[in-house]
Amino acid sequence: MIRKLLPLLAFALVQPAMAHAQGEDTTYCARLSNLYLRYLAYTGVGRPFLDMSAVAAIGDCQAGNTAAGVPVLEKKLLDARFTLPKRD
Repeated sequence: MIRKLLPLLAFALVQPAMAHAQGEDTTYCARLSNLYLRYLAYTGVGRPFLDMSAVAAIGDCQAGNTAAGVPVLEKKLLDARFTLPKRD
């Protein structure tokens, strides 16, 4: 299961470059995805900690469904006491 989701997570890391041409909401969603993946998706042992709601939200962002992805990722980041990036 984890091996099937890792390509999805890896793809999210290159999303900001692609998102620039797709609009501000997509760019913002990609920034949230990157923050989540960089700081919250891994345990201290180097293995991914897959929160399925966050994985689904990242998938929504990649599919262009930012209305579904943004609130979930914002909540996950705020719950972890992160400062959210500014919207452009």
